[in-house]
Parts: sequence; structure tokens; C-alpha cells
Amino acid sequence: MVSFAPGMRLLIRDAEWLCRRVDLTVSGHWALSVVGISELVRNREAVFLSNAEKRIELLDPAKTRLTADESAQYLASRLYLESLLRQTAPTDTRIYQGHRAAMDLLPYQLDAALLALGSPRQRLLIADAVGLGKTLEAGILLSELIVRGKARRILVVAIRSMLTQFQKEMWARFTIPLVRLDSIGLQRVRAEIPTRHNPFHYYDRAIISIDTLKQDNEFRSHLEEAYWDVIVIDEAQNVARRGGGASQRSELAQLLSGRSDALILLSATPHDGRRESFASLMNMLDATAIADPKSYGPEDIRGLFVRRFKKDIKNQVERRFPERTIRKVNGPQAPSAEEQAAYHCLAGLTFSSIDRRRSGTMLFKTLLEKSLFSSPAACLETIENRMATIRNQTAGGDETDVLRLEELKARVAAIPSARFSKYGNLLALLRELKWKPTATDDRLVLFTERLATLHFLKTNLERDFPFRPEQIEILHGGLNDLEQQHIVEEFGKESSPIRLLLATDLASEGINLHYLSHRLIHFDIPWSLMVFQQRNGRVDRYGQEQRPEIYYLMTEAANERIHGDLRILELLIEKDREAQSSIGDPSAFLNLYDQELEEKAVASAMESGGGAAFLQKQMSGFDPFEVLLGTGLPETAANAEEQTASRPSLFADDYQYLKTALRHLQESRSSELQWEAFDDTREIALTLPEELEARFRFLPREVRPREEQLMLSADPAVLQEEIRLARKEENSWPARQYLWSLHPVVEWTNDRLAAHFGRHQAPVVFLGSLDSNETIVLLAGQIPNHRGQALVHRWFGVQFRAGTFERILALEEVLARTRLPAQEFPNPMRPFDEAALADLLPEAVRRGIGYLIEERGSFLNKTMPAVEEKLAELQALEARHQQQLDEEFAGLIAAGTRKEHKLREVRRAFQDYREWIRSTLEIEEHPHLTVAMVFGGD
Repeated sequence: MVSFAPGMRLLIRDAEWLCRRVDLTVSGHWALSVVGISELVRNREAVFLSNAEKRIELLDPAKTRLTADESAQYLASRLYLESLLRQTAPTDTRIYQGHRAAMDLLPYQLDAALLALGSPRQRLLIADAVGLGKTLEAGILLSELIVRGKARRILVVAIRSMLTQFQKEMWARFTIPLVRLDSIGLQRVRAEIPTRHNPFHYYDRAIISIDTLKQDNEFRSHLEEAYWDVIVIDEAQNVARRGGGASQRSELAQLLSGRSDALILLSATPHDGRRESFASLMNMLDATAIADPKSYGPEDIRGLFVRRFKKDIKNQVERRFPERTIRKVNGPQAPSAEEQAAYHCLAGLTFSSIDRRRSGTMLFKTLLEKSLFSSPAACLETIENRMATIRNQTAGGDETDVLRLEELKARVAAIPSARFSKYGNLLALLRELKWKPTATDDRLVLFTERLATLHFLKTNLERDFPFRPEQIEILHGGLNDLEQQHIVEEFGKESSPIRLLLATDLASEGINLHYLSHRLIHFDIPWSLMVFQQRNGRVDRYGQEQRPEIYYLMTEAANERIHGDLRILELLIEKDREAQSSIGDPSAFLNLYDQELEEKAVASAMESGGGAAFLQKQMSGFDPFEVLLGTGLPETAANAEEQTASRPSLFADDYQYLKTALRHLQESRSSELQWEAFDDTREIALTLPEELEARFRFLPREVRPREEQLMLSADPAVLQEEIRLARKEENSWPARQYLWSLHPVVEWTNDRLAAHFGRHQAPVVFLGSLDSNETIVLLAGQIPNHRGQALVHRWFGVQFRAGTFERILALEEVLARTRLPAQEFPNPMRPFDEAALADLLPEAVRRGIGYLIEERGSFLNKTMPAVEEKLAELQALEARHQQQLDEEFAGLIAAGTRKEHKLREVRRAFQDYREWIRSTLEIEEHPHLTVAMVFGGD
């Protein structure tokens, strides 16, 4: 079967097309994404299936027709060549694009991309600590995959509250457009696309909630029929296998892991302390990596994840991560007599039957204590719910228990808000901070675990503090996806009236709350160190410009037993503080890595009567598993900045290129364009022409220009300021968009310019920098893999003197000889001997093919040992997997069917990997050449 590759010129249906992308279909044929070059199809985009076309002809480069360039200073040729250079995919492991995004780059943020690009498959878990910028690291890697032609189709799966935030970060900083498929987005999709059409085929780049996929059977079936280049799963700890079985989320993630070539998982808390849980994520990345999920070592998972804490990159982030301050608030209001009476009643409480059988992670009495630590309102809710279930005979308990609950209820109900000391201390803290709800850039985040406490605080703060009702907002899991996204977005906008966000721990995962807030208050002290980490990370994170202030409102009680239990919570605060300067991960102290298990351990400490001493003993262990995860610190950290590179270009930057290209397109009347350039700010205002507007229809509505005019800026600093200013406006999407190589306008411009010269043509340029008898034929040559992706791609010149071959010139030498990047040459518009130059093409092509065959040999010498080593490694791994199955099912009765099923899964996984290696890492035999341009001496 003939192989194709991006950059080829193809003759299909008697028209010439430039191949932009090649995909191998499930039937083993090619899907060719092309843009028209010849007159009738110029600038049209199409997809052709190789098995559906009668004839697809690869144009013979030796028969390229040479044509004169009649533009002043050979501008058409220079732009044509630039467009081809910009569409050339890098084939090495350096970073060419992502480091230039609209962000303040730190070297460690390149590590994940470097690690992934240095691996055969780009499948990686980015497990950096809370607040280090995993979304940005993912954006850098996605940018690199896009310029390599490996990320046309992208699917991002995130939690509901994160959809807008993730979508906006990808567009504003990287111009990666993701269509948001939330509740409104799904309705819009169903209205816009044909009935029964798969939306995942209609939109190449989308973002959707894992819960939407879980709940919507129609979209689940669409999911199973679609395939992507890259899938990103945010907050990936939610899709790991927990305990003995797989949840619906983990089953969906397992399905997704097989529906893409590249897979990026993001999680600050990637495991629950169990090797099996972490192994489930590793096996999503590489199904062949781990034979026994209960026993594996660093060599099994090396290269599959990167994991850093602040301490690991402290020398890079001191200015960008101001050290947090922590304060425990114990006064000034002392516990009231009503509170002391309630705690005394609770401490002496015994039940006849309620706690005979433990339900959940703690005794019901402990649950009562936890709810009272939160607020009297939360405790009353807990009491009333249990009394109702006892009376309805849906929970254990008898009338004696109900009477005792009634007594506690009376004590708790007797605590008015004015006598609730922790609430009084909150009011005192707000006044002490001299915090004013009128300040637009100083907002507060307050966390509480209980919804009843949330509503109590909102009601009473509106009465006791100078708040207007619209200045306090609550965020909790009972809100739908649109409500959650709206609240998070509004909290970060200066134009929003919200000043205080009251949140449950729904808001502790992923979302950015630091734009206008650096103060966070724990109204409840979490019973899990993982929750400490997640909550504090909402304001103590990359991009925070002020010193984060963390406040813990302490509960006090004179009762000795209650006081001992409160001491445990103080110990948790101290351990979280200690983790920031030492191990980095506070979860390592309890060695449980699961919120529910940590809460259970705290409850057990309280129930044992040993209190803080019991918990301190729990925290003295050594965790060899966390040592294993220490292998996630990549070796590239020291030299990441040295691993960046730039693609060759004839123009100073993207702004100069686009400005020059738009002027040329306008003057050549090849497009009706309305635009204006501003050199002082390096900005371009562009009214979308019809064909470009058609492309934007497939992009998210939010990125479409206001009033049909785009404002593009080439200055990353301006874009960052624009992102900040957007939070002051009603529309929080930046008004300006980033002018760089990945923007749809630049990509459209590339296509227009690449089609400038006609069917199977190349321009001839005469330059004073060359000798009068010198001719250079500039060729673009590539050799693809079996999937149409270039493994060897070279730009080079074949130099002739007086018609005789002299030598092969690297592209850098060609540019130095022609001086095209540095000098403009007059176009004398003189006639030339087309036949004489055309006679050089067969020899140039022959020499070019010989050169590429040599480059192919060098590629094989460099890569084949690694490929053979990987195949041998797979063979040994498969034997280990089969041995593990023999041990797992040894001695089990009737294990044959289950063992055979698992054995088939193992064989399929290894066979799929071998086929992937053959199709991706093995190179085709025959080079493909394009004559780009011919240079002659003037």
C-alpha cells in the first residue's frame, strides 16, 4: 500500500491538494486531510479516503513546473517558503512551541513535555503538588504535540466545576480551542449537528465532565465509537481503582485510555497509599508495564509520571510562590456556658443500640462530635436526621436513644448565634483584618464541611456584618455544572459583587480562587490531611501575587475528653505546616493517602481515648511506597531550558510574518481583507473573511470575535494582562487573542500562502548573494512511518555550479547563502531559461533521494537498537504477566474460564503495543520529496 505523509502534493479528482494530515483508518486505509492548491479547489479543505478514490497520484518532484515570481522583492516566494517551513513537524525531542505560551515560564514546567517527548508514546501522569500549575504543563505538552501533527483531535475530561476554567486557560494561553460540552453545550450540540451524528466526530477538540459521560448513555455510546490523538483526564485520582472493584468512573477512564494514542493524566493526589490504586493509573498509560499490581518497582513505572513538590523546585519559584502564613484563631470570645453544657452532655452520652454496629467510618457519637465542631446548626441537622430514621425504623436505635438525642438537641438548640464562640471569633477576625466588603481585589474564601453550617454562616453574616446579600455566595455539590462554573468564574472577576465565597470541599479540587483572594479561612478543621492540601491550594498556588494567609478557627471546650479530641485537630494543623517545608506531601504522615481513611484514623484516635498520642504513633511510620514515587522527579530538571529550540524562519517573529502575509494577500486580491496593524504594540485587528469565519464556526462560541473583529497581540505579557483585565469585565474571556503559530488565523494564513503557486509549481528566485553560475534547488524531504507521520524530515539544498552538481547544503547553509532572512532583494522580473533549470530537477531529485536514504540509515542506526530492546522487553514482560496469572489462579477451583479471559486480555495488550511499535517507530523505505523553490545567481 502506498504511504502518504503531511507536506506531500497529491493529484486527486484532477486537482492538486496539499496533504496536511494522514490518519490510518480502522479498515487499514488512509484518511487524507488536504487543502486545495489548484485554481478550482484553492483553499478548500477536504478529507479523502484512499480506498474510496479511484486514483490518488503522488506528483513527481522531478516534473515540477518552474514559474517566475512576479512579486516585488520576491515577497510571494518568501511567504510561500515561510508557510511551508511553519508546517514542518519537528522530529526530535526538543521543545519548539510550548515555552513561548502566554505565561511566566518556569524551567520545571517544561519537564513533563520533555519526559513525554523523549518516550516512544506520549502517555504520562503529571502528579505535581497542588498549585504548581499542572494545567499549564499539560498545555505545553499539547502545544508540542500539535506542532508535530499529533494532536488534531483532543478530548479533555474534567470535573464539572473545572470545565470553563480549563477551557479558558487552554485558549487564552495556548490558543487551543475546546468546545465545552456541559449542560448548555450538549443542548447546543444536539441542535446544531445532524440527528444521530456523533458529536465527537463533529468537534475535533472538546472538553466534557466525567460525570456527564457517566450519566448520559447516548454520549457513552458516541464515546465508544470515537478516537482521539490525545486525551487529557484532569483530577485523575477520581478515576483510579479504589478497593476491590472498579467504579463507573474508572471503567470509563479505562475505556478512554484505549481510544487515543497519547494520554495525559493530571492529579496532585495520584494514589491512596495502595499500590493497586496507583497501578491502575499506570496501566491506563501502559497496559504492559505492571505484571503484579501489588508488587512493582521503580523500573516498572519509570518514564510514566512526573511528581514534584514545592521543595523540589523551591529555587525556581521563590518570587512566584510567596511563603504562606498560618494562624490558629482561639479568641477573643471564650466558649459560652451554653456551648460548654452541650459539649459536657455530648461527652457523657451513651446509646443503647445506635453504636452497637459501626456504620461508615466512625461511631455515630463521633459523627455528632464532628458536626458540633462545625456548628450547632450542623449538629442539630445530624440529630434530627438520625431521630427521623430511628422512628421510621430505617436505622438502629430505640426510644432510650431518642430520649438521649432529645436531651442533646435541647442543649445544642440553646446556643444562639451570639453565644456561638467560633462564629463570634470569625466576626472578630474580619474586623481585626480591617477587611471591607467594598474592596474588589481582596476577597475571602471560607471552607466548611457541612452544608447546614454553610447556610448558617450566610444567614448570620448578612445580618451581623456589612454585607449585601449578593456579596456572599455559596458553592456546594448540590449545584448543577453551570451553577458551579458560574460561581467560580464570578468570584475571579472584579466586576462581580461577590466578596465572600462560602464553600464545601467540592471547591477544594482543582479550581482557581487566587486571582482576587489570598486569604482563606477554615471554619471547620478538616479531619484529613489531604483536604488541608486541597483547600489551601486554592489560594496558595502558581500565579498568587500576595502572601497567602491561612486562618484556622479553633473550637475550645473545657470538658477534658472533648479537649483531647480537639488537640488531635491541632496536631493535624501542625503536620500540614511541617509538610510545607519538609516532605512536601502532608498525606505521607498518616500513610493512608485517602480522605475517607484519614478521617477514619482521626475518628479512631478520638474513640480510643488515647487522643493525640494515639494519632502521633500512627504518624511515625515509614512509607516505602512514597519512596517509590520519588522516582517521579525527572532527570531533565537541571537542563530543561537548554532543551528548547526555534524552527527556521525568514521573519523576525509571528507578528511580522502575519502582517506581511495579510498585506500581500490583500494586494494580490486573493482575499477581501479588512485589517490594520499597530507596530508600536505589535497588534493586528482583523475582520474575519468569509472562509476564515467558516473555520471559526467549529470553534467554541466564546473564542469567536466580538462584532466579527479579532484583536491579536504578539506580546505574551499583554495577553497575561488581558487575562487579568478580563476578570474585571462582564465577559471574562480576554478581548485580545494570542498571535502565535497555533492561532487559527496563522494556520489559515499558512494554508493560503502554501497554495499561492499553481498546480505542481515551484517559484524561481534570482539573488545577488549567489554566484552568477550558481543554482540551488531547495527540497523538502521526508520518510514517514507506517501511519504517515514523518520520522525523518529534512530541508536541504542541492547546489549546482554551471549545471554540474556540487554538494548538498543543509537548510541553515541555504539560508546563509541566500541571505533571505536578513535581506530583501529587488526582483528584476527578467526572463529565465525554464528548460535549462528544469533539466537540473531530475538530478537534484536523484541526489536528494540518495541523501535521504543516507539519513534513513542514520535514523535506523540510532533508533533500531532501542526498538529491538523495547520488543525484547515486551517479550520478557509478557512472560512475567503470564507467570503472574499462573500464580494468581494456582489451586483455585473452576479458575479456567477467568484465567483464560485474563490471559486473552494480556495477549491483546501486548499485541496492540507491538503493532503500535511497528506502525509508529518503523520507517518506510521510500523517501518523498517536494521541490519548494529554485535559487539562481543574479
